[in-house]
Amino acid sequence: MARRTAAAARATRDAIVARAVEIGSVDGLEGITIGRLADDLGLSKSGVLNHFRTKELLQLAALSSAEEIFRREVWEPARDEPPGLRRLIALEDAWIDHVTGDAFPGGCFWTAASAEFDGRPGSVRETVADALERWYATVRREVRAAMEAGELPPGTDPEQIVFELRGVAMTTNQQVQLHNDPAARDRARAAVRHILGSIAN
Repeated sequence: MARRTAAAARATRDAIVARAVEIGSVDGLEGITIGRLADDLGLSKSGVLNHFRTKELLQLAALSSAEEIFRREVWEPARDEPPGLRRLIALEDAWIDHVTGDAFPGGCFWTAASAEFDGRPGSVRETVADALERWYATVRREVRAAMEAGELPPGTDPEQIVFELRGVAMTTNQQVQLHNDPAARDRARAAVRHILGSIAN
């Protein structure tokens, strides 16, 4: 009985978090409220509060889940590629597929969250910044691996590469979400190859 009760509680918690992620991607993290989640999931407010005592804890749980989705969709498809330029391009292609795909109903969760919280102090902002920095560190590492392998010249600036590739991803999300651009994915892939090819050549 205890196992079934624990499993039911876990399933309820997972459903709350999954719905919070959906809301956050469309209406922003501030759109996540205990009352809305209770209504959407057919729970009482106390049923939500049993798992998350505050709105901030709900937001942080949504961020954690969104980061896991991102890791699964972007890192997992590329991790078996050899370190360096091949893995870097595979990561960028997976990132573009993620941004232009249907992982989140409101587009890139992280682009939206970073815009929403970039000017606000607090733990949610810091969590967004830390999650993005972990991703940028991964890209930076692959740039350095490509340099060590002789695939990129010794004078390459990893920070500049990360900056430009971030710009591609954010622009791609805007083209998809705001402009409904069917060519956004292909243009983004071409931009990645232009950035990396202009350095490698």
